[in-house]
Amino acid sequence: MARRPSRTPRKRSAPTLIPPIDVSDLKTYPLNRRHSLVRVSNFAKPWRRGGSFTTFFNQLPDILAVKTLRAVAKAIASARKKNRPVIVGIGAHVIKVGLAPILTDLMERKIVTAVAMNGAGIIHDFELALMGHTSEEVDTEINDGRFGMAEETGRILNEAIKQGAQAGEGLGEAIGRYIHRSPDQFPNSATSILATGARLGLPVTVHVAVGTDIIHMHPAADGAAIGFTSLFDFRRLAAVVSRMEGGVYLNIGSAVILPEVFLKALSLGRNLGRPLANITTVNMDFLSHYRPQTNVVRRPTQKGGRGYSLTGHHEIMLPLLAAAVVEELTGR
Repeated sequence: MARRPSRTPRKRSAPTLIPPIDVSDLKTYPLNRRHSLVRVSNFAKPWRRGGSFTTFFNQLPDILAVKTLRAVAKAIASARKKNRPVIVGIGAHVIKVGLAPILTDLMERKIVTAVAMNGAGIIHDFELALMGHTSEEVDTEINDGRFGMAEETGRILNEAIKQGAQAGEGLGEAIGRYIHRSPDQFPNSATSILATGARLGLPVTVHVAVGTDIIHMHPAADGAAIGFTSLFDFRRLAAVVSRMEGGVYLNIGSAVILPEVFLKALSLGRNLGRPLANITTVNMDFLSHYRPQTNVVRRPTQKGGRGYSLTGHHEIMLPLLAAAVVEELTGR
């Protein structure tokens, strides 16, 4: 068999590379003509022992999150000076990390004029008022089906809710009154946001998703009573939100329920003729979530006002903000 002649490989020409850009004609300008975002005058100042909170706060760097924190404190102080609402929506974690005394103090000072919480909030508020402790070890208790089965929590809270439904009350009002009326049974009622609201006549509303809270597992749970009292509270919150022109709404630690509730309350108020254009909204959490950013910070302020985000641990950020507001209102 005849062998095929071998082919001589063709020489390939090297690809033409793009030469480096010629920067000899680059246009520059003097640094002193450029706008700069950071200046030495914005820098933090070192702490000196014995100073006041105002000194500490004023010595923080006037940059990024500190500027936002100061703006939020001023917005809250301005709203209260003008007798406009300051509404705080909280997830249950806010109570679990020991911040109820911060919120009840702001309620006592008439700085916070309304509080909204999810269904888990009443669990921890109630248990702390009753026993002085809360928050079980879910990882351990879930294995034996003991999670959520504390007898007093399920029985008493459901009973209070049923009494509230019979009296035509909201869920937060019903539990707040129950705790407030029984100081011997609830030796730590001073820590209760619900009882403080009942005592001061400030609305504390509770927004329940049925099946999400441990008391829904108990035989005393009454779906009709839960539904009636929680819907009552939604409409009560909507009434408060409808009057918040010039006011502030803060969402602290609720990733889903309260951002959704607030957006609906806002829409309801606008539908009934309230402009709600000059409002300030704030989201505070240690992670950035879609719904708070969208339904609290961005969408409600498209028509006017300002939305802010503050990221950090509640147990640090909320006391810091509260102190800044108190100083803004009383320190001058």
